[in-house]
Amino acid sequence: MKLTPDLVALTIRDVRDDGPEPGLTPLSRAELDELLGRIESEAGDDPLFVFAYGSLIWNPEFEPAGRERATVYGWHRSFSLKIERWRATSEQPGLMMVLERGGQCNGIVFELSDDRRQEALRALMGREIKYREVIDMVRWLPVRTKAGVRKALTFWASTKRIGLTKPLPAEQASFLIARACGQGGSCAEYLHNTIVDLCAEGIYDRNLWRMQALVAEEIVDLHGK
Repeated sequence: MKLTPDLVALTIRDVRDDGPEPGLTPLSRAELDELLGRIESEAGDDPLFVFAYGSLIWNPEFEPAGRERATVYGWHRSFSLKIERWRATSEQPGLMMVLERGGQCNGIVFELSDDRRQEALRALMGREIKYREVIDMVRWLPVRTKAGVRKALTFWASTKRIGLTKPLPAEQASFLIARACGQGGSCAEYLHNTIVDLCAEGIYDRNLWRMQALVAEEIVDLHGK
């Protein structure tokens, strides 16, 4: 991999917390409770599965009752969500991954334990869905596993109706990813960690491999390394 830890280290800066993402409305406690209630109602008495394709794989923040490889058809990973917080700033925006329509995506499906299901679901929602405008990016998708097809909750599956995501040419995306850093780390770090963990799971994503090479080139050009 061309995007080495040494190159990633060059993208890390000490950045202050500038508050919520500009233009978005923080979700209230009541709205979060309503969303959680809807998800629980839709899941019913069935086991609750969550499909992870990015940072949830290497940082789920809960102890799953089970996990297995899974594939979602009709969707693919894409750095198409422009951000100005967490791993970016308003002065240097960045990009985060979402699922966009088309192709297929290999990842991991986690099963939430029955005894800590509500706690894990609240932690996930509090982390992934912080703003009112992005609620529709939580959706159920059919995921195929060795055990069969499961219905899994997925975060940041893009919808044209919201219009928050916009796929960019790889060269433009790599320019932003190579330069963006916020209080949560850099976009290059996020890309690197995702690829490393996908490799550990035996998952290869050719688009991410192309992106890491382009980002590495950008970092080298930027820092003269």
